Amino acid sequence: MGGMKLFIGNKAYSSWSLRGWLAVKHSGLSFEEVTVPLYDENWSRRREGDEFAPSGGKVPILWDGDDIVVWDSLAIIEHLNDLTQNNRAFWPSDTGARAMARSMAAEMHSSFAALRREHSMNIRRIYPAAPISADVTAELERLYQIWLQARARYGQNGDFLFGDWSAADMMFAPVVTRLITYSLPMPRFVQAYAMAVIQHPHMQEWIGGAQAEDWVIERYEDGATDRSV
Repeated sequence: MGGMKLFIGNKAYSSWSLRGWLAVKHSGLSFEEVTVPLYDENWSRRREGDEFAPSGGKVPILWDGDDIVVWDSLAIIEHLNDLTQNNRAFWPSDTGARAMARSMAAEMHSSFAALRREHSMNIRRIYPAAPISADVTAELERLYQIWLQARARYGQNGDFLFGDWSAADMMFAPVVTRLITYSLPMPRFVQAYAMAVIQHPHMQEWIGGAQAEDWVIERYEDGATDRSV
C-alpha cells in the first residue's frame, strides 16, 4: 500500500470519521483520503475487504504504510501524536490541562449516548428547535459543564477549550455540528465556542466536502434514531 491512507465515511454523516480526519489534517502529514459511502450497495463487500478487516469493517481506519493499521479515532489521534510530538501539539503542554483534555476526550469517546442516538450528525441540514428528551438535556448539562471548566481554567488565551486547537476540540467537533443542526439550546459561551470550531479551516474544508457530496442516507435525514456512525 505504501504511504498513509485514511478511509472515512460520508462527510455529511460520519462523526467518527470527522474526528480521525481532523487528526490527520492537524498532523501535517501527507495522506490519501478514501471515502467509502456508508450503506450503499457495495458497503457489505467493502466491509469484508482486507483493508477493513482489522477494524471490523468500521471507519475511520488509518493505514500507515503497509504494516501499521490504526482504527478508532482516539487511537488515530494518539498514533499521530507519537509521530509528530516534536512539532505538532495534539494535547496541551501544561500537565494539568493535558490530563483534563485527555479525560474529556475519553468521556466523549464513551459517553453522551442519548445525544448521539437521538441527534445524528448531518452537516447539510439545520432543523428548527424542537423539544428534547430528559436524557439529552442531562447530557447537554454535563457537556456544557466540562466545557466551561476547561475554558475557565485553561482556555482564556484562545478560542478553544484549552486555548489552542487540540485533540479535545477534535473529539467534540461532531457534537458542535449536532448543536447547530438541531438548534439545541446553547449558553452564550457555548455559542462562541461552537462558532470558533465551525470556522476552523479544517472544519470549513470538511463542511465544504460534505456539501459537495451527492449521497443521501434517509435514516440520517429524518432527525430520528440509529445514530451509530
